[in-house]
Amino acid sequence: MDRWRLKNHTTVTEFIILGLTDNPTLCAIFFVIFLGVYVVTIVGNISIIILIRSSLHLHTPMYLFLSHLAFVDIGYSSSVTPIMLMSFLRERTTIPVTGCIIQLASDAAFGTTECFLLATMAYDRYVAICSPLLYSSQMSPVVCFLLLGASYLGGCMNASSFTGCLINLSFCGPNKINHFFCDLFPLLKLSCGHVYIAEISPAISSASVLISTLFTIIVSYSYILHSILNMRSTEGRKKAFSTCTSHLTAVTLFYGTVLFVYVMPKSSYSADQVKVASVIYTVVVPMLNPLIYSLRNKEVKEAMRKLMARTLWFS
Repeated sequence: MDRWRLKNHTTVTEFIILGLTDNPTLCAIFFVIFLGVYVVTIVGNISIIILIRSSLHLHTPMYLFLSHLAFVDIGYSSSVTPIMLMSFLRERTTIPVTGCIIQLASDAAFGTTECFLLATMAYDRYVAICSPLLYSSQMSPVVCFLLLGASYLGGCMNASSFTGCLINLSFCGPNKINHFFCDLFPLLKLSCGHVYIAEISPAISSASVLISTLFTIIVSYSYILHSILNMRSTEGRKKAFSTCTSHLTAVTLFYGTVLFVYVMPKSSYSADQVKVASVIYTVVVPMLNPLIYSLRNKEVKEAMRKLMARTLWFS
């Protein structure tokens, strides 16, 4: 009985986050850069949410999904960036085991929800371009809220597969995480128990999410491309392309880096390359999304101009 308790006893109570670098000069530079990125992320995404809520002509399914993407980006970045900023200021950044699992859960939940939202937005563009006469019925408020609910539920379910496996592991050896946040694979390396189930379950869950959402996006844009090429009007083609360019840019940035980290063989890249790719999809992409969707979107720019005009008028 005592041996059984000893085997399952967790002796490690906290983890040490090694961060992006231990060079003091680089830490100071990175702190300024990523603090600015985080501020832009929060301000930009909150601005998108306020803009969509306050502009009646943006009350459409596409912008409803965009406002939720902005909310998810705030949560996604906030689950990772604060502790990364702390690591630049401290010689030794620690996080409790429970806090580490919570951070991983929030990161997985928001990241997975983003995958589902990007797939939902691709389906929305497919219906709008390929079946415009059926758009109001196929993307009704009920359908939109069901798609949103499924996206958040999928995020929570995938996060539970991560945390469920980690809770059953014991950590009794080294406690230094060679990353800037609590990611799954660096944590599994520190476990002193059997990690086979802890590796397989999240891998199957994450692979299912990536394959299903990426498949939805690829199929949707295959039909969209076919429909656009069959359009006789040059103006119609340009308008259809313009509504998809922003979304395709966001999808390419996000999925490109996520697939690099979680799909490619681990032997083909270094830990530093993983950190760089992780910075892109957890920190940089949430900052870029508001810029991508606003700078190339006439409706958003027009709504922003009107909102600023109203603000100046009342002030």
